[in-house]
Amino acid sequence: MNSLLDKAIAIVKRDLLSALRYRGAFVMGAAGAIMEIAGLYYLSRAIGPGFRPDGMESYPFLLVGAGFYTFLVMGISSFVTAIQDAQQAGTFEVLMSTSSSPLLVTLLSAISTFLVTGLTFFFYLLAGLWIVPFRLRPSSVALCLLVFAISAAIAVAIGIAAAAVQVSVQKGSAVVWLLGSAVWLLTGAMFPVSALPWFLQSVSMLIPLTHSVDAMRMAVLRGAPNATLGKEIVVLGLFCITLLPASLALFSEALRRARLNGTLSFY
Repeated sequence: MNSLLDKAIAIVKRDLLSALRYRGAFVMGAAGAIMEIAGLYYLSRAIGPGFRPDGMESYPFLLVGAGFYTFLVMGISSFVTAIQDAQQAGTFEVLMSTSSSPLLVTLLSAISTFLVTGLTFFFYLLAGLWIVPFRLRPSSVALCLLVFAISAAIAVAIGIAAAAVQVSVQKGSAVVWLLGSAVWLLTGAMFPVSALPWFLQSVSMLIPLTHSVDAMRMAVLRGAPNATLGKEIVVLGLFCITLLPASLALFSEALRRARLNGTLSFY
């Protein structure tokens, strides 16, 4: 455990030093988040108070959905970015040959970005709810953390699978593009899934991020445990215990084939 902690600290320290060289990125990221929050606020005002998706006020509905979905996609993207950066720097083949397991190296390489996106989401949420005062109940905080933890584990699983695609065919970014440009339409990040045609609603229920967004909204905006939220948490748990082993096996197989074919350093 001490060795693992030392490795994690070393990688976080490396990424922190790199980030400090580009301080403007922090300012630009914060400014972008504030502009997005303002955009969602004025969009909800333009829609008017009559629009109450799933019985919730439109602004908090949009804020939580857009913010949490962005966090999940960015977390998934961090795994692909970690592989791409190592491939382009010419260090990936060396990293995959160290005494640390390849999966551990990949996880540690993505940890900094994942932590930053998580902190960004909580900043985004608190800043957004500050505009329209909203009191979080103690039960809301506990439920939010539970949904956040399970959803983060699912994002890790999808991220590992995307990293496997990057190792195999150097197209892991296509998975992130799909999530960012196409799948979001089916997850209810900006509008309720019930607005979709019935056949697309069926498809959306097969996407784990749909349940993550719904569960986080209920945890933040409703607070008290209820049957629907309990069902979503169970579904998320099932996705988690299914996707994690499958993604680990996929990554191991992709790495094995890349070694055999001599394509580890391709990008």
